[in-house]
Amino acid sequence: MDSYLCIAPDVKLGRDVKLSKFINLYGCEIGDETKIGAFVEIQKNAKVGSRCKISSHTFICEGVTIEDNVFIGHGVTFINDSYPRATTSEGDIQTERDWRVETTLVKKGASIGSGATILSNIVIGENAIVGAGSTVTKDVPANTIVAGNPARILRAVEPQLSNLK
Repeated sequence: MDSYLCIAPDVKLGRDVKLSKFINLYGCEIGDETKIGAFVEIQKNAKVGSRCKISSHTFICEGVTIEDNVFIGHGVTFINDSYPRATTSEGDIQTERDWRVETTLVKKGASIGSGATILSNIVIGENAIVGAGSTVTKDVPANTIVAGNPARILRAVEPQLSNLK
């Protein structure tokens, strides 16, 4: 194993996955032909589909599911707790027993621009586009473009022209 990769033995890697150096993967699943950039962390119980591109400096936490053909830009952060606290009401450091993972789903073909933050309990619809630097606080419908803080619908995704050379 390369000394600049931290991949736990419980990680499930698909066929032809491309891994950059300086990554941290544990307890997650990565689909076939997906590319993971440098300085990416993917936590346990996170799933990334096939033919995805996860760009550098991205954090994918527990509870996030990313379907096939999804693009994640540089420095994207996912959140899995709406009310994070360091300690319990008794003052003890919180453990996994003290909170519940909140999920996020990124549907097939979606694209998330660099620097976006995706809050928990969110669904980003098929082929949706999240603008760079956006903060997504509610579901994004399929085939729409959202941007801003908080992210708001700008317009529908225009059909791509085929056979461009």
